[in-house]
Amino acid sequence: MVPQGLGRRAGEPLTAPTASAMKQLLVTGDDFGLALEVNRAIERAHREGILCTASLMVGAACADDAIARAHQMPELGVGLHVALVEGRPVLPPKRVPALVDAAGNFSERLVRASFRFFFDPRARRQLAAEIRAQFEAFAATGLVLDHVNAHNHLHVHPTILSLLLAIGRDYGNPPIRLPREIAVSRQFSLRDAALFPWLYFMQRRLGRAGVACNDQVFGLKDSGSMDEETLLALLERLPEGATEMYFHPAIGFCAEIERVSPGSAYQAEFKALVSPRVRARLDALGLEPIRFRGLASAGPVRP
Repeated sequence: MVPQGLGRRAGEPLTAPTASAMKQLLVTGDDFGLALEVNRAIERAHREGILCTASLMVGAACADDAIARAHQMPELGVGLHVALVEGRPVLPPKRVPALVDAAGNFSERLVRASFRFFFDPRARRQLAAEIRAQFEAFAATGLVLDHVNAHNHLHVHPTILSLLLAIGRDYGNPPIRLPREIAVSRQFSLRDAALFPWLYFMQRRLGRAGVACNDQVFGLKDSGSMDEETLLALLERLPEGATEMYFHPAIGFCAEIERVSPGSAYQAEFKALVSPRVRARLDALGLEPIRFRGLASAGPVRP
């Protein structure tokens, strides 16, 4: 069976793939800009380890620090991590009142926010304005847009995906993460079954829009616990196609991560990314992580 999406648009099969192109690996650090501890981890994981891409939260408290670091790392593929829950908008809160609370913060209640995004026309208009503002804020950094995804994978939401596709056309149709995880680290769950049709239609829509994407991810079910042993085990099960492994690393105690995800092993995730054992295993497997923009070509990009 020929892998799908590998270096092509979503859903477009390859013809006569080479052996070296049967597997591609993207290694991403999310929440770039959230905190200095996160920014330091992403920089070191790129310079000293296997991390090749990072997803930038342009409205986060330490975004300016992340942007400055990114400009010193030209081989790091930096994408836009659209934030519509948890945190604050890029636009003044008074311009997006349907998206924020009285303090000007996005909701932390994902299910309630998702229903509002779908059923409230006013919220949808404000979503469009906020998403465009985040694309504009990224463009203002001067960085090349490597990819787009959304905080807490809200881009699976059909309303948000529609806006990302429509607005993304004005910014070069960047690749978009497909958060579909095959069941290798844990058993298939009812949650997986509930998400399956949404992910299926998401991939179909990406294909029709001519937007590149990965084939699968690792890190969804093991979010907050992508330590060295987990990473090594997942590498042994790496399927054909383009696989993204994403992490939420930090160096030292990170209050921002503790607030929203207490107990997360973010320091262990950083150590996994710079592990000599992991690098040695990648070399033995003949794998070199690529950027999302590398999905359009056969050649890997070494950090």
